Amino acid sequence: MKKALICGISGQDGAYLTQLLLSKGYEVYGTSRDVQMSSFSNLAKLGIKEQVRFESMSINDFRSVFQILKKVKPDEIYNLAGQSSVGLSFEQPVETLESISVGTLNLLEAIRFAELPIRFYNACSGECFGSTTEQGATEDTPFRPRSPYAVAKAASFWEVANYRDAYKLYACSGLLFNHESPLRPERFVTRKIIASACRIANGSKEKLQLGNIDIRRDWGWAPEFVEAMYLMLQQDQAEDYVIATGKSYPLEEFVRSAFEHFNLDWREHVSTDNGLLRPTDHFMGLGNPSKAKRDMGWIPKYHMPDVVRMMAEAELAIVKPKRVSVKLEPQSSK
Repeated sequence: MKKALICGISGQDGAYLTQLLLSKGYEVYGTSRDVQMSSFSNLAKLGIKEQVRFESMSINDFRSVFQILKKVKPDEIYNLAGQSSVGLSFEQPVETLESISVGTLNLLEAIRFAELPIRFYNACSGECFGSTTEQGATEDTPFRPRSPYAVAKAASFWEVANYRDAYKLYACSGLLFNHESPLRPERFVTRKIIASACRIANGSKEKLQLGNIDIRRDWGWAPEFVEAMYLMLQQDQAEDYVIATGKSYPLEEFVRSAFEHFNLDWREHVSTDNGLLRPTDHFMGLGNPSKAKRDMGWIPKYHMPDVVRMMAEAELAIVKPKRVSVKLEPQSSK
């Protein structure tokens, strides 16, 4: 039985990755700074919390990381840890940089000193590219990070590349573009939009406040994206991959689709607020996943309209509305 160690197991991706690995017969270990104080609510929502073994580990403390690696002796490590919000990174730049770049470096050093045949996946981000072209970013597109979060992720990418070359580690990074699910907290704009539309449809008089709704993003479905993470560690050679749907939509269209799902006109319930604009941002986010398709056979089935529908259906189940009419849509967008 293979062992997987997931750093950052409590987040959206960690929960879905755990679910996937358990289905494949893995023994899954998850880390948290303090296991006794962590609820692991996402794992509980998926009904898999009791199947995971938890270890307390501070990713910014090399000794702590090294001890856990020697104790668990995992076959695979998935590094999903660190501050995960682009917007919050402007308010917490030091914490963001340390939790992502220093944490990644500690894991790489611990693998090197442990001298174990560990395969290492690092969660990087399409944010590293900044604004992309209509052709979409590939693995060869230069980085132009536009936030502290993107800067930290870019640093972690080059750390992985350096350790792979210098010490022959099986280490790779996934350059993942936006991927959503009902497990997103409301500080993420997609869940914020869906939750607000659902509440308004259920009688709330609130007004949804958003920043720049002209930006375009490549939105995918998180459970599909974690499959790509798993596949990256099953290849003969460690390589980096762009993981995306290959389709980009304006945020305004995401908003319109969300409100239409509840038979609402978004223009009656949404306003823009310049106070929500980030100090710097990029206009176009679009990834080209052709290498992932060619090498791993990874092809996304779901795109933005599907993501909206599935998140809206999940939100309805959470709020248990008294009376909400919804728009019926096709099961998937091709």
